[in-house]
Amino acid sequence: MDGTVAQTASDLVSVVIPLMNEEANVAPLAAALTAALDPMGRPYEVIFIDDGSTDGTLAELSREAKTNPRFKIISFKRNVGQTGAMMAGIDHAKGSVIVPMDGDLQNDPADIPRLLAKLDEGFGVVSGWRKNRRDAFITRTLPSRMANALISYVSGVHLNDYGCTLKAYRREVLEGFRLYGEMHRFVPIYAKWQGGKVTELPVNHRARTAGKSKYGLNRVFKVMLDLLVVKFLTQYETKPIYIFGMVGLWFFAIAFVAGVWAVYRKVFEGISFIQTPLLLLFTLGFITGVMCILMGLLAEVLVRIYFEARNRAPYTVKERINFERAP
Repeated sequence: MDGTVAQTASDLVSVVIPLMNEEANVAPLAAALTAALDPMGRPYEVIFIDDGSTDGTLAELSREAKTNPRFKIISFKRNVGQTGAMMAGIDHAKGSVIVPMDGDLQNDPADIPRLLAKLDEGFGVVSGWRKNRRDAFITRTLPSRMANALISYVSGVHLNDYGCTLKAYRREVLEGFRLYGEMHRFVPIYAKWQGGKVTELPVNHRARTAGKSKYGLNRVFKVMLDLLVVKFLTQYETKPIYIFGMVGLWFFAIAFVAGVWAVYRKVFEGISFIQTPLLLLFTLGFITGVMCILMGLLAEVLVRIYFEARNRAPYTVKERINFERAP
């Protein structure tokens, strides 16, 4: 860190970059980061996470770290995936602003000052938008657009590009939120649901020139499953009986309709219960409904144990005024 600039957490920017087998991209990435961040006149740190690379990525990172003390390295024993690597970088970051980005040079470090300037307008999250994306349309761009549309519809937080790793977060929007699976892309949703201001900013996107992409169509399905988890955790974390109870009520309704229909056909049409699947549908619907209600009640007990054991409140406070001390 340059001794002429005080590195305080209040204005420090932490750039978090997971890498896996990106040996050829390390040197140009480090040069681009230095060229983009040095002129800001703002203290920064760059945290590289070597996610179990099997090539010379770690050696290249170590070489760059010797020339710039702002560059910090976390090396994993094995590959854990982008989200796990991102969480490690966030856990080790000291800045009040955290900027994750990809390490394949498709994200442009020159966009970071623009994201920070937008963040300073009062936003909690500024999400990058690869408006002119340089990827294969059928295998990358089209599935991404479909996923973005579905995520926006389900979450109610409308962004054009959830998959863009390049974003800027205020540290407080990440507090209390752990990342698993592919959830790093859903942080804007969490921030919005917690009352934060979210906006989107077009950023440069470049074609990959070295290395091999780790993304595939199978990631789309993982993202959809993680979206269900995020929806549940943010909407029903403290009231799981609502979702289990609602599902249980639907099964009770199915059982009721099947039972009434079976009785009607028995009384007015002379059709025996065993001649139709209605009695089986009634039984399965009723039993499933009871199980859902019981699971909801069990989840309610577990939620209370969770909050009380961790001494955690089911709310977040933005600020306190005229209080002598925070409880």
